[in-house]
Amino acid sequence: MKTSTEIVIIGSGPAGMAAALYASRAGRETVMIEKYYPGGQAFQTFHIENYPGIKSIDGPGLSEVMSEQATSFGAKLMIQEIRSMELHTNPKRITFRNGDELEAQAVILAMGAQPKHMEVVGEKEYTGKGVSYCATCDGAFYRGKEIAVVGGGDSALEETLFLTRFASKVTIVHRRNEFRATKIIQDRIRKEEKVTLLTPYTVKEVMGNEKMTGLQLVHRETNEELFLPAAGVFVYVGYAPQTELVADQVEMNQNYVVADEVTLATSVPGVFAAGDLRVKTLRQVVTAVADGAIAAVSADHWLDHQGR
Repeated sequence: MKTSTEIVIIGSGPAGMAAALYASRAGRETVMIEKYYPGGQAFQTFHIENYPGIKSIDGPGLSEVMSEQATSFGAKLMIQEIRSMELHTNPKRITFRNGDELEAQAVILAMGAQPKHMEVVGEKEYTGKGVSYCATCDGAFYRGKEIAVVGGGDSALEETLFLTRFASKVTIVHRRNEFRATKIIQDRIRKEEKVTLLTPYTVKEVMGNEKMTGLQLVHRETNEELFLPAAGVFVYVGYAPQTELVADQVEMNQNYVVADEVTLATSVPGVFAAGDLRVKTLRQVVTAVADGAIAAVSADHWLDHQGR
């Protein structure tokens, strides 16, 4: 089956939902495509307190509000997995896994990013059996147990605080003695009795039998090895942009999409980029939302002027 729309938005994280809101309010026929569920990385964040106008909210709550607001102006949310995209054609063409096709005059890329893996022995084997990348999703499974968190940024420390609701002890493993997280979050961590800091260590291997039993660690300065017993580990070692579908179609820089800083236009006419997948210095909900609004307005203007 083949359908068409004016603007299609790939991804329904904060950038995608803001784009859908602005595009649909501009009167454009708008379709937002998501593979699993709306919200992106924000949906998997348990506590957001740096989004202006909202003192504190959990990720699923903010995602729900954004999704309802975007669709209230006519944007359609389509849960589908994309097989391929043709961005150089006119109209642009999107083919889904089930064989259906969607044509659009303009495309906004907002696929976001996904957590990076540690790339160590045992990580893949024990994913879902102790290794996790989402505290909000899996934290409750570790009630009363000792677990570990790997990472040193805001996400690692914020999710550690969430995990203290369930775990009897949380050990943060970080490869540096200093943390990248903002000072206010570090201060909260150091006051939390359930949290232990283990630095500067890296993970050598995830150990286990049928399920994970612990981590084999290596001290970065002395090369001393240490076994850390843990029923689970939550990994926060950065994010990788989800750009595989467009890697050979738009200009890229280290797997991130290059977009004009003013219009967010990519190297392909009629294709715009918003959120964590584009080259930028700050990746937060507030900057993703701003990107989405700019990309939608730019797409609207481009549609008005194409062919003139």
